Amino acid sequence: MKRHVWTLVAVLTCSWAVSARGQAVSNAVPKGTVTKYTFEGSAVFPGTTREYSVYVPAQYDGTRPACVHVNQDGVQFNLPAVMDRLIADREMPVTVGVFVTPGRVKALTTNALDRFNRSFEYDGLGDAYARFILDELLPHIAREQKLNLSTNGNDRSIGGSSSGAICAFTAAWERPDAFSRVLSAVGTYVGLRGGNDYPTLIRKTEPKALRVFLQDGSADLNIYCGDWWMANQEMERALAFAGYEVNHVWGEGGHNGKQMTEISAEAMRWLWKDWPAPILKGQGSQQMRDLLLPGEDWQLAGAGYAFAEGPAANAKGEVFFNDIPNRKTWKVGLDGRLSVFTEDSKKANGMAFGRDGRLFAVSAESGQVVAYDEAGQASVAAEGIAGNDIAVRADGSLYVTAPGSSDPASNCVWLIRADGQKTVVDSGMKFPNGVTLSPDQSLLYVCDSRSHWVYSYQIQPDGTLNYKQKYDHLHQPDTADESGADGMRCDREGRLYVATKMGIQVCDQAGRVACILPTPNGRVANLCFGGADYDTLYAACGDKLFKRKLKARGLAPSAGPVKPATPRL
Repeated sequence: MKRHVWTLVAVLTCSWAVSARGQAVSNAVPKGTVTKYTFEGSAVFPGTTREYSVYVPAQYDGTRPACVHVNQDGVQFNLPAVMDRLIADREMPVTVGVFVTPGRVKALTTNALDRFNRSFEYDGLGDAYARFILDELLPHIAREQKLNLSTNGNDRSIGGSSSGAICAFTAAWERPDAFSRVLSAVGTYVGLRGGNDYPTLIRKTEPKALRVFLQDGSADLNIYCGDWWMANQEMERALAFAGYEVNHVWGEGGHNGKQMTEISAEAMRWLWKDWPAPILKGQGSQQMRDLLLPGEDWQLAGAGYAFAEGPAANAKGEVFFNDIPNRKTWKVGLDGRLSVFTEDSKKANGMAFGRDGRLFAVSAESGQVVAYDEAGQASVAAEGIAGNDIAVRADGSLYVTAPGSSDPASNCVWLIRADGQKTVVDSGMKFPNGVTLSPDQSLLYVCDSRSHWVYSYQIQPDGTLNYKQKYDHLHQPDTADESGADGMRCDREGRLYVATKMGIQVCDQAGRVACILPTPNGRVANLCFGGADYDTLYAACGDKLFKRKLKARGLAPSAGPVKPATPRL
């Protein structure tokens, strides 16, 4: 490991003659130290080598965890000197600065170029860079430099310029628990690797506890992948729309760090104002406010499962779900207590209740649809179906998705009539998965996990399907080639809730995603409404079951068809 010590020369402007509180201050400020190192051996970005510098303020004594600022592209904006002054004036807490450069994969010979990882690491969406910082670099620095660094997101900021700015925002967006303050200069929120999607995602996703400072100039880049000046304004408007704490300084400059260097003290002062008071979430869009109850968040309803799936609620609002690998079906009582309903579920997956009170479960292992009465006694409703998920109509007929074949033409949707007759009513999707009915039971929805579509069909009087349409347009993460759409349910208003890789995507009746509700562990397979008033959303998330009370209400299986209000188009 290489080690260099820099001598800092603080470049201070005359604005430092008076503090933000109007008190005269001395220009004699205790200086921190900046030490430079090389980091290799990343597992997140294998083969890379990069330099990083660590700023330690003079006030750091190690007796308590220091706050942390991470900055991409190394030391920028005269930040060590700015932090010296702000820390001395108690306008930001004692903060260790980590200034890291992008990685390179070194060429094997002098006749070849290194692989430059900057755009890959910085412009790409997803959590890879956040994992590199949180799981590799910061623990390495704390260990090697013997620094006591806070792991609380409220004690951390992250920033950068251009691609380094979107990188900082992405790290905080993906891990708001780890970074709550973002410094963004001439941010590259354009169409290089999906950054142009952020304004839309910010408006639709449940707000996170973030504070963001943006800077840009009207002479910024306007090239093949987008217009930086317009993109930064879009970001500011989207953040303000969703209720985030956002501040900005616009100027006339170009794609450089000049203006941010001039205002970096102002920006850092604002980012750290009121610390240690926590940064609060915004309320989001009107669509979000129509769904979410103030103060209500996800709560753990159960844990320790191998893989939770198929939640369904009976007429009372009691919720049943499967732990597939462990072959058990669990019951969540109205008092929240858990009990085993079935000791051997035959690895049942999707489930739904019928109007008659029976619980229908799909077992791909046995190729059966099994019906359970209230006492847990099982009977076979259908055989010869390697099914996945199920929906039950008021007349007792069932729709079952059957994915998994290597031949897309045979991936199908089955109709099982009340008399037990079965027929294929659709085929040809890549992976038909979740299935549910509209509140009035006139439409069937089936999601294709290996695409970003939910298909809509009109149900005919004989139960067959007509007018198949790629209808609901889902978002998919930049790190995946598909939405991963799984279980689905509708509420009484006709909104469609879809379990996806990005969380629960809530679509209006017109097929448009209006809200995205991430779940606490980032993995959601299926969902249902439950509780005595059917106003609690249950989400099966890997080894855990979560619940959340909403303003919206689902439909009890005994309710029958309910016609929702006409949507706003």
